[in-house]
Amino acid sequence: MIAILGTGKMGEALLSGMLRAGFKPGDVLATVRRPERARALAETYGVRAVSNAEAAKSAGTLILAVKPQDMGSLLDEIAPHLPADRLVISAAAGITTAFVEQRLGHETPVVRVMSNTPIKFDEAMSVISAGAYAGEDHLRRTEDLLRPVGKVLRIPESQQDAATALSGSGPAYFFYLVEAMVDAGILLGMPRAAALDMVTQSIVGAAVMLRDSGEHPVILREAVTSPGGTTIAAIAELERHSVRAAFLAAIEAARDRGRELASG
Repeated sequence: MIAILGTGKMGEALLSGMLRAGFKPGDVLATVRRPERARALAETYGVRAVSNAEAAKSAGTLILAVKPQDMGSLLDEIAPHLPADRLVISAAAGITTAFVEQRLGHETPVVRVMSNTPIKFDEAMSVISAGAYAGEDHLRRTEDLLRPVGKVLRIPESQQDAATALSGSGPAYFFYLVEAMVDAGILLGMPRAAALDMVTQSIVGAAVMLRDSGEHPVILREAVTSPGGTTIAAIAELERHSVRAAFLAAIEAARDRGRELASG
């Protein structure tokens, strides 16, 4: 039995992915705050909503998908009901495995996860890190849950805050870029719908090319950048406006904000 504690947007996305991957609704429990949310999940997915305490008692694997600021109170609530042999997967940004372990006790195996919103389309990037009491079996069990909804990568926990800023928030940077490019198309006289189609397909094609070619992005960019051509003119403007430096600063700021949320 698997329980998702805090079945909000990310928790629901993981739930739907697990069901698409072959898990049965009866194998999954969900916890929510509002009765109408419980009814919606039951109608849509056929899963049963229970209390956090019941989930802790009943499920062999618990996925904690609440907001970082709610994690402490959730851990205090489930700690008295959690047997020592349960696997706890924490999906809250900035929350360390040590924080979860300290609140739960019993040398509980904890795996820290950061995923992102493409999980809704089985294209997530999920990074996982083992806590002090989590072994190879716990990491594999976590990978088995996440692999049906995207790619899974093991990283040291010291890199989790950076991963949160880079891939956890990454889709938002992508959408921001698409928005800017579409606006540029409109400025140049293109209809919005046509501009969006062109930008979307260009970026999807470029992403697949980057993933499947095995080439470094610099090599792929240079292949499009002819001497004295249109692309180099555009790149020169991006460099003049320090877009690269802005991305570095933005992702660093996201990393720092994640740390603040976890400590606050």
